[in-house]
Amino acid sequence: MPEVPSEDSAPPELLAAIAADPDRVVLSARAEPEVMDLVHALLEHLFARAPQLDDVTRVKFEMSVIEILGNIVEHAYAHDSRLPAVDPSEVRRFEIQLLATDRDLIAVLSDNGLPVSLDLADVTMPDELAESGRGLALARAALDTLHYERIEGRNLWCLACRIG
Repeated sequence: MPEVPSEDSAPPELLAAIAADPDRVVLSARAEPEVMDLVHALLEHLFARAPQLDDVTRVKFEMSVIEILGNIVEHAYAHDSRLPAVDPSEVRRFEIQLLATDRDLIAVLSDNGLPVSLDLADVTMPDELAESGRGLALARAALDTLHYERIEGRNLWCLACRIG
C-alpha cells in the first residue's frame, strides 16, 4: 500500500524536488477533455528522458496520473458546462508538474475546482458491477505515494512512483 500521509501538508520532499528541478515538465491549461491527449504527450516526453525506467513503473505511473487528471477534468468540466456562461476568472484550470529523478517519477497536480471530500485511507475498489470509482483505488495501489489536500483554494495532488 502506498504512503498516505496523515499530516496536514503535502510531502515536502516531493514538492521541494519538483519545484527546484529545471528539468521538470509543466503545463497549465483549462480543465477540459481535450487536454488529456496533451498530458499523454508530456508523459511520453518525460519517459524519453528517463532511460532507467522499466515498463511496469511507467505503466503504473501513467495510469495513475491519467486517472487523477481524468477526475479533475470530469468534475471541472461537468461544473462549468452546467453554468449558462462561465466568467473567465471562474474557468476551471489545472496545472501539472512532472519530474523523473534517478529514483522516482513525481507528479504534482493542482486545480481551482471545487474541494474534494475524500479520505484516501478509505479508498477501496468498488463492486465489480460498478460503472465507475476504480481510478483512485487503482492509483492508490500502483503508487508509492498518493497525497491529496486543499491549499489556498486549490486541490493539490502529489503522486510518486519509485523506479525499479
